Amino acid sequence: MWKKFTIACKYVSVEALKEIGKSLGKRDWNFSADPCNGSHGWISQPNQIPNNVAGFENNLTCDCTFLNATVCHVISIVLKSQSLQGTLPPHLVRLPFLQQIDLTRNYLSGQIPPEWGSTNLVSMFDSRGDWEYHYSREFVSSDYLFVVYFLISLSGSIPQALGNLPQIQRLHLTSNNFSGELPMSLGKLTTLKEFQIGDNNFSGPIPNFIRNWTNLTKLFIQASGLSGPIPSDIGLLTKLSDLRISDLSASSPFPSLRNLKDMTILVLRSCNISGRLPNYLDRMPSLKILDLSFNSLSGRIPTRFDALKGLDNIFLTGNMLNGSVPDWMLKGNGIDLSYNNFTVSVAGESCRSQKMNLFASSSQEDYGVLSCLAGSSCSKSWYSLHINCGGKEETINGTTVFKGDRNAGSSMFFVTGTNWAISNTGTFLDDDGGSRDEYTATNSSTLSMINPELYMTARVSPLSVTYFGFCMGNGNYTVSLHFAEIMFTDDKTFSSLGRRIFDVYLQKKLVLENFNIVDAAGDVGKAVIKKFPVTVVNGTVEIRFYWAGKGTNAIPVSGVYGPLISAISVDPDFEPPFDGEETGKSGIPVGAVIGIAAAAVFVVLLAVGILWWSICLRHERTLEQGIKMEKNMKIQSQSAAETCLSLTSLAVQSYEGVLADGTTIAVKQLSSKSKQGNREFVNEIGMISALQHPHLVKLYGCCIEGNQLLLVYEYMENNSLAHALFGQEESELELDWSTRQKICVGIARGLAYLHEESRLKIVHRDIKATNILLDKDLNPKISDFGLAKLDEEGNTHISTRIAGTLH
Repeated sequence: MWKKFTIACKYVSVEALKEIGKSLGKRDWNFSADPCNGSHGWISQPNQIPNNVAGFENNLTCDCTFLNATVCHVISIVLKSQSLQGTLPPHLVRLPFLQQIDLTRNYLSGQIPPEWGSTNLVSMFDSRGDWEYHYSREFVSSDYLFVVYFLISLSGSIPQALGNLPQIQRLHLTSNNFSGELPMSLGKLTTLKEFQIGDNNFSGPIPNFIRNWTNLTKLFIQASGLSGPIPSDIGLLTKLSDLRISDLSASSPFPSLRNLKDMTILVLRSCNISGRLPNYLDRMPSLKILDLSFNSLSGRIPTRFDALKGLDNIFLTGNMLNGSVPDWMLKGNGIDLSYNNFTVSVAGESCRSQKMNLFASSSQEDYGVLSCLAGSSCSKSWYSLHINCGGKEETINGTTVFKGDRNAGSSMFFVTGTNWAISNTGTFLDDDGGSRDEYTATNSSTLSMINPELYMTARVSPLSVTYFGFCMGNGNYTVSLHFAEIMFTDDKTFSSLGRRIFDVYLQKKLVLENFNIVDAAGDVGKAVIKKFPVTVVNGTVEIRFYWAGKGTNAIPVSGVYGPLISAISVDPDFEPPFDGEETGKSGIPVGAVIGIAAAAVFVVLLAVGILWWSICLRHERTLEQGIKMEKNMKIQSQSAAETCLSLTSLAVQSYEGVLADGTTIAVKQLSSKSKQGNREFVNEIGMISALQHPHLVKLYGCCIEGNQLLLVYEYMENNSLAHALFGQEESELELDWSTRQKICVGIARGLAYLHEESRLKIVHRDIKATNILLDKDLNPKISDFGLAKLDEEGNTHISTRIAGTLH
């Protein structure tokens, strides 16, 4: 039996351990203590893990059963996540009973010692250092080597002799620079249980000899460089539970996997698979993650897929699937159907669910990429877009506001309240099949660059993340993509060995391929901005970041890979109309509409005025006796300062009135002795009596007494916007931002009605805070139409006459 650190070590090659420690750069082994008794330096307790380093292990294990329990020998050395900066020690050969050496997550360099070929190792882990490419015949012909786990930047081709390891169970060659075809000798490795070759530069097809690996449980061929196709005999590997293949160029039908009953993770992504979805996937009872994204699959979703509703994730992104979306999918979580050709509208509550993704999932021309925003309308055009990815809202240089997207969290689809949305695809997987959904990264160190607040956070994605701007004004723009690598380090530790590689698409065109932030910026924690011209022709901007399987995926911890973006800017290459503010449905800015005075149809105004004037004069005597317009009005005269309504303008006095039925009204008094008063009286009657809208003040009627002209309006309890904003402190209203937004939107809707939606197109010409009234619920209503003019379509006369009131 084995005993760990309980029996004093009677014999151990202390000198060999000293040489091993020296080679590795291991400085904290305590040679004044017995290596086999669990002393400090030879084994670390959980409370001794430095800075809570993920995956840290420090363990030397002895077997003390030799010579009647009088002699101990070292059988295992585990030194994980210690960022050791030495070389692989040839002196392992002096530990004849050593069976395991685990040096994962360190910063070792040099070459693989040929002496290791004569050891009794049955388990060896070496992970990601800066190695020289070297193999020895002795090493690759060992009968005892059960595991080869190299994540170490080796290059060249795989030697034929690697097939001479009859007992090997795991062969991990991920994130190297291997090239050439896989040697036929690997087909003899029938004891293999795990084979991983992702992130390499191999060539040629996936060899058919993998059908010999009938003991295989894990097969990872992601961005390996192999062209494919997937071998038709892959279904013979009936023990497979985790199959991940991606980024193949050769086309193939869906492989026959019906006999793989133990499958838990099935990833066949970007494999150029065509045809229909198979009906047998429901016969994989242990299946948890299904990723068939970015292929050429077509047809309807099979009815039997209903049995997959219990899966953690289903990714069918980027195919040509059509037909209707099953109800169980619309109600599900972790399902991505974006970028497909479904023939029915899926807009609505299900479409906007943050736990599933239906973005651009419809083929209907009316929707296009906006298929999930079909219920949205563009009330205005936007001429810029600024996003602080993964973070909160930031104001840069005191002027430019970068909207934050941290509220999107782990959402698969997220729509902001303005003019942009996020579509996110994928889940972060580790080698053991675990997954996590953390789509933001936060920097914990000090950054020295311009506008560092934009680089303190970032949005990351395990596969693809798309930022989509809509309701953009058409024209030429410059897209600026802000990057800074904040998840790796530059301190010559294991965390500094990470490589993040991804692609960037702009308007569906590849603009950056195999992009490496650190290479482009020169170091980690350094900013780099990539600028691209783009033409907006349909009001949309689409920016997509895609991981094609390249780069490391376990540094500094397992599951760290995929695209990372810090901030996005979209700025016009032209002068936006009215500083990028609202434009009408015709595309003409409101500012321009107001500036272009359609010639006053004076004849119409004069006719209306004469008509009203003649009626009023005809009944002047009756009116002087107290004519009743629409209701029995009892005017309660008060000074404007004492009333709850205070409208101040030239030659105007306002009063509060009470009708016989108790209705409170507002009475505006104009003087007929003033030309302005007469003009405004006629204008108010002629204009507002023809208009009815929730955001226009309602006119009840008018009357004339002697030389006094009276207009009767609905009463507005909260006075004017000017009174609310600039009145005396004791009478000011507390307007929060949501209320202010409601007021602004109401004013905009009222103006939109005047300019475009009413039968009579009218330009107000005197919009200001005193002419915006607020009812009891703080709903805004536009008033005072004394200076308003009709806008006649087709009249191109431009008026330069000053129209607003002066103070």
